[in-house]
Amino acid sequence: MTIEKVGLIGIGLLGGSLAERLLQGGSEVCGFDLDESRRTWLAEVGGHSLASTEEVFAGCDLVLLSLPTSAIVREVLSAAREMLRAGQVIVDTTTGDPEDAVAVNAELVQREVDYVECNVVGSSEQARHGEAICLLGGCLSAVSRVQPFVDLLTNTAFHVGDVGTASRMKLAINLALGMHRAALAEALALAGAAGLDESLTLQVLKASPAYSRVMDTKGEKMLTGDFTPQARLAQHRKDVELMLQLGERCGQTLPLTSVHRELLDRAISLGYGDDDNSAIRRAFD
Repeated sequence: MTIEKVGLIGIGLLGGSLAERLLQGGSEVCGFDLDESRRTWLAEVGGHSLASTEEVFAGCDLVLLSLPTSAIVREVLSAAREMLRAGQVIVDTTTGDPEDAVAVNAELVQREVDYVECNVVGSSEQARHGEAICLLGGCLSAVSRVQPFVDLLTNTAFHVGDVGTASRMKLAINLALGMHRAALAEALALAGAAGLDESLTLQVLKASPAYSRVMDTKGEKMLTGDFTPQARLAQHRKDVELMLQLGERCGQTLPLTSVHRELLDRAISLGYGDDDNSAIRRAFD
């Protein structure tokens, strides 16, 4: 599949980074977002701002979704039902309920529209530089069709199985990432309370067996309190709820994740929901 024109619905933190990657790769990007300022931004960086999701589906054979929840994905697809056509491809980066992804795929198959999960592991900043990982879920023929498109986004992609598999794996990976951030925040809080230099503590942690890449991406943000969002804390809180729901369906208890939810709720109650997920550090103040 030749990737010359890509439709984009959702021009938030991640969607904006993916748009930049596609534009740098020479693709024409035609996008829509409910936020007019994001549509204006897309036009300013070289993309085309469209007036509705229907226009995106009508004008593009490949449509990229980057939306907050899988429920919104279903709403968008329902509204654009008349614009969907055989041979079209929808690539969905939304971190959502795996059961919703399976249901969406079943509906699109009836219309001969290919659907591929493309769950992005990494922050919007990492995605902007092509350093994020893409988890692909879908039938082999559909994944093969979008491979040139995925190659524009990242150097590292895994086809992990059928639709639903990528969403489940993304939740498992996000669980570990969230725990890494929470553990780092708690370690720095303990260091500060014990009279240690937190900056030096971070330096030692990076050189120790406790090292995690989270220390590189979130450590300085925790130290300086610069919570300019790369991935919003409230979005991770949404993901944590999905993890707990998946665990319940699978019969797997997730005690650490339950505690993590409480920490995120505390940070949100303090007003950090729209800030970077490294703001979990404030839950320990």
